[in-house]
Amino acid sequence: MSNFCATPDRENIHPRKHPCPSNGKEYLEVPPRTIAHHIKESWTWTKTATRYFFCDAPECDVVYFGDDGSTILRSQLRTQVSVKERTDDSLLCYCFGVCSADFLRDPTVKNYVIDQTKAGLCSCETSNPSGRCCLKDFPKSEN
Repeated sequence: MSNFCATPDRENIHPRKHPCPSNGKEYLEVPPRTIAHHIKESWTWTKTATRYFFCDAPECDVVYFGDDGSTILRSQLRTQVSVKERTDDSLLCYCFGVCSADFLRDPTVKNYVIDQTKAGLCSCETSNPSGRCCLKDFPKSEN
């Protein structure tokens, strides 16, 4: 479903994964513009790396890291990163403000997000800290 998202295709620029300097696992690339939307006092952030990556491991305090070894920790962000801190208030969809509790109350809210995404109204690249489509963050339906 995430192929509906209007984020640009960066597949062919570079290999898209790099190991996190904290846990050693490989993670996907994220554009610097995504980081700028989530870091505290973004006007003071100096981009030092050529490429940046998003670590989604809940146990790791690193959220973003550069190919130069630089890191940006949870405490340096103004946005709660839901994949790292799961609560009922955790956002499943950053674009439209849908949290886990909303989905548990009304699972059809996912259809709304799908429709908005198909219409090109999402802003995942900047709204979602991962820089990727929010649809993958919804629980899978049980059929």
